[in-house]
Amino acid sequence: MKITVNGTPHEIAALTLAEALAELGYAEARVATAVNESFVPAPARNGLALAAGDRLEILAPMQGG
Repeated sequence: MKITVNGTPHEIAALTLAEALAELGYAEARVATAVNESFVPAPARNGLALAAGDRLEILAPMQGG
């Protein structure tokens, strides 16, 4: 299905947010996620089904000081 990830169109086979993160290379990364502008906590990712046209934002924490 086609979704938008951080503003860029992607074609993915994943059906859930957790599967999409793994497919996109973020399986082990500590990231914050939002789908269609709604924050999704890490424990909810396995149960969140994606649909064609969804907008996924993946944000990595900033390091430094």
